[in-house]
Amino acid sequence: MGNLREIVVVGYDRTALLDLAGPVEVFQAANHGRERYRVTLATLGGGPFTATAGVRIEAGADLRTLDREIDTLLVVGGWGYDEAAADAVLTTNLRRLALKSRRVAGVCTGAVVLAGAGLLKGKKATTHWAFTGELENRGVEVEPDAIFVCDGQVATSAGVTAGIDLSLAMVEQDHGPALARRIAQYLVVFLQRSGGQSQFSVHTRSRPVSDGSLRALLDDIHADPTREWTVPVMARKAMMSVRHFARVFSRNVGISPAQYVERARVEAAADRLASTGDSLDLVARESGFGSAETLRRAFLRVLGVSPGSYRARFRTTGVA
Repeated sequence: MGNLREIVVVGYDRTALLDLAGPVEVFQAANHGRERYRVTLATLGGGPFTATAGVRIEAGADLRTLDREIDTLLVVGGWGYDEAAADAVLTTNLRRLALKSRRVAGVCTGAVVLAGAGLLKGKKATTHWAFTGELENRGVEVEPDAIFVCDGQVATSAGVTAGIDLSLAMVEQDHGPALARRIAQYLVVFLQRSGGQSQFSVHTRSRPVSDGSLRALLDDIHADPTREWTVPVMARKAMMSVRHFARVFSRNVGISPAQYVERARVEAAADRLASTGDSLDLVARESGFGSAETLRRAFLRVLGVSPGSYRARFRTTGVA
């Protein structure tokens, strides 16, 4: 193979088209001027598969008979990820091919498929913000805010377009930042985004809570984030002692009461920033923060971006 690196992209029915097309475009763009990558689409059986909106895609190889050394084994995501992760034939072949690969990668919920194959054992990983719980339930150490995570020879990305970010990172690993930068400019994307994926998943993520009094409390916090939600106030609302409440809350929700209140207020502020032209001072007061500076610090802590940057990115497409 020489200097030509083969990227085997694994597809299956109900693959997300952009999960597939984004990385393929990055590696193809790297071939401008000199061939650096060969991209092979592979499925079980080598037949076509159905992606988003019924788009049929032809495969170029059968995973079951693929037996050569490859550079990168890349599994894409999509709504068919759960069935793919449970497919014993597919996961067996992924494990076999991983041993023949220099690098293994998963885009979006493709990370769940890798976990189903046992390829994320002992690794840090990420996936689309809406599916991080799927990885956690499989015993994977998840970095929920990351756009992509590289842990040794295994790499995973957040959702959908983050597959482009991950592919650019792999090109940079292979050929340096200059080539990755040229590809990013050609594709009209950032070489590195500002902030993590929390800014796209502003709505408070917590474990499902079975305790009825805690559920009612969480609903009340979101309904009125401006209230003075101290631990004693929340404990009384949940009809528990302060010590017992703090322990039960953290165990059931996964974060401290103060962290939850802050995230609920950030969520309320983010909604106002995206839907109104209110000043930062007004947004801060209406969402439970004492001042615009407190709001700014909370945004940087929870979302990794400033309130002004968040508004600029999510209020409008700029079409007007």
